[in-house]
Amino acid sequence: MTRFQKVAAATVALTFLLVIIGVVVRATDSGLGCPDWPLCYGQLLPALGDSKAWIEWTHRGVAAVLGFFVLGIAALAVRDHRDRPSILWPSLGALGLVLFQAWLGRETVRLGNSGESVTAHLAAAMALVGLLVFVLARSFYPARFGGRGGSQRFTLLAAFAALSTYALLLFGSHVTATDAALVFPDWPLMGGTLFPPLTDATSAQVFHRWVAIVVGLIVAALAVVAWRSAEQRAHRSIAWLAGIAAVLYPVQAVVGAAQIWTRLDPIAQTLHLALGAFIWGALAGLVVVSYYTARRAVVGVSAGSPGGGARDVGERAGGTARDTIRAYIALTKPRIIELLLVTTVPAMVLAARGLPPLWLVFWTLVGGSLAAGSANAINCYLDRDIDELMVRTRRRPLPAHEVEPERAVVFGLVLGVVSFVVLAYFVNLLAAFLALLAIAFYVIVYTLLLKRTTPQNIVIGGAAGALPPVIGWAAVTGDIGLPALLLFALVFYWTPPHFWALSLRIAEDYAAAGVPMLPVVRGVPETTRQIGLYTVLLVAISLILFAVARMGLIYLVAAVILGAIFLWQAYRLWRVGTSAAGAASPAASTPGAIALYRYSISYLSLLFLAVAVDALVVIPVV
Repeated sequence: MTRFQKVAAATVALTFLLVIIGVVVRATDSGLGCPDWPLCYGQLLPALGDSKAWIEWTHRGVAAVLGFFVLGIAALAVRDHRDRPSILWPSLGALGLVLFQAWLGRETVRLGNSGESVTAHLAAAMALVGLLVFVLARSFYPARFGGRGGSQRFTLLAAFAALSTYALLLFGSHVTATDAALVFPDWPLMGGTLFPPLTDATSAQVFHRWVAIVVGLIVAALAVVAWRSAEQRAHRSIAWLAGIAAVLYPVQAVVGAAQIWTRLDPIAQTLHLALGAFIWGALAGLVVVSYYTARRAVVGVSAGSPGGGARDVGERAGGTARDTIRAYIALTKPRIIELLLVTTVPAMVLAARGLPPLWLVFWTLVGGSLAAGSANAINCYLDRDIDELMVRTRRRPLPAHEVEPERAVVFGLVLGVVSFVVLAYFVNLLAAFLALLAIAFYVIVYTLLLKRTTPQNIVIGGAAGALPPVIGWAAVTGDIGLPALLLFALVFYWTPPHFWALSLRIAEDYAAAGVPMLPVVRGVPETTRQIGLYTVLLVAISLILFAVARMGLIYLVAAVILGAIFLWQAYRLWRVGTSAAGAASPAASTPGAIALYRYSISYLSLLFLAVAVDALVVIPVV
């Protein structure tokens, strides 16, 4: 190991120690053992008999030592790795984060260990763990990589597992901050059920346990992929890091239950968060190792390879800075983002039964846009091979070789992290986690698992696009109500007729790319029949929403008229598609498909506009 690697490894170990001591401080209620900062009762050393003061003083002392270690990393990075920005800037960033963490520690004391300050303190600490793990892992790989590396698909799965684990740690901290740890005396049930009523007193604990189940499934899936994939098994560090996380996760869950069984014994609390920190650190390291292992892989470049041709090695020369910015913006698919945001604001208005605070709307839209852009950019990376084969998509930045593939995937991941931070800080943790879930579902479930394997890809994958109204609802209320689930169902059942109408028009594109869209696999008659059936379900859901959400006359009239037009358009397309001419030639149904596709966009926009207007201008149905 080099000098830099030794110091980095020692710093990572010291950071984990500091986290554990921090948990001891919280578990023993020693956070105010020294009520002033940086001294303790105005002295450098606390009184010998004051155990809580000494626990807090030890925490501060280790934090100060850690600060010097991080300063050493930054100094060594400047001295030895000035030519490696991927080490230099994260090392300097770690130094800045340590200073910020010290300020947060002072604020936590000043605010009397308020719930928000304690959660922020933990969030910064876990971010520091992740950043230092990145610096350490990155230092074991070469400064430069030649040619085009291997696939980053496993890296994406690891990244979502890591970020969801980070979110789970914050959900757990929120439980402590709200004194909700013992709101239920049983485990794994909550008051004898998995779905207890959501109240101000119970929601923190309920969401923590629900999210823990989701994250556990993600971590387990990650380990299965790592150990079953010959490509990943060939790199022992990848398989072992995934295995460590998968083994520690159920242990941590049982220790979490022990907190309830022992009525928050300090040892159980300390061990629970310590294991969580180790799992987070292992997954953060796995992301870095997986990414740079794939970058180091030697992959042959051929004209028919995914991403296509020798030009895939780098970005096209000669572009200006404006061209580059335009290309990165195009990766986010702005038109799709616009359509998703159309469903977010009306859901917020309905949840508030009026205009929600404008700052909340702003930050929800910013975070939602970043999340959608993240999912779309990563989708562009994964689909760059088939995008090059389709007339509709071959001018996208990756097939056009305007952006390097590895930069596109990093860009998408960064957008996802920023969206989570924005939503968690400015909105709430539930909205942030739902946005993360939407990204993961679109990228992993739809793009990786379904799109190229089943004609039902758009049906199941449509759940990702149906989450924005739920995120909007959660942003206002902090929970997920039945109206939010119906708004989800509305977009979910709208997606198949909307997208299948488009796929009827470009069926030849999908056939050339080998994507089993419904018109390609089942033909025009079956596609138009399915469009009709899903349209019936869509209109039915829109009327159920009227009853359940206690909507008024404005929404009812809009739902009936817009739904009737949608049904008529779908019926006309169904008749043409099942006729002899339509069955013989997809071109016969193209005009009707285009008309339905365009109308479906207007339908969704106008229906959600009616939701918002109805919530603001209530006209009861007599």
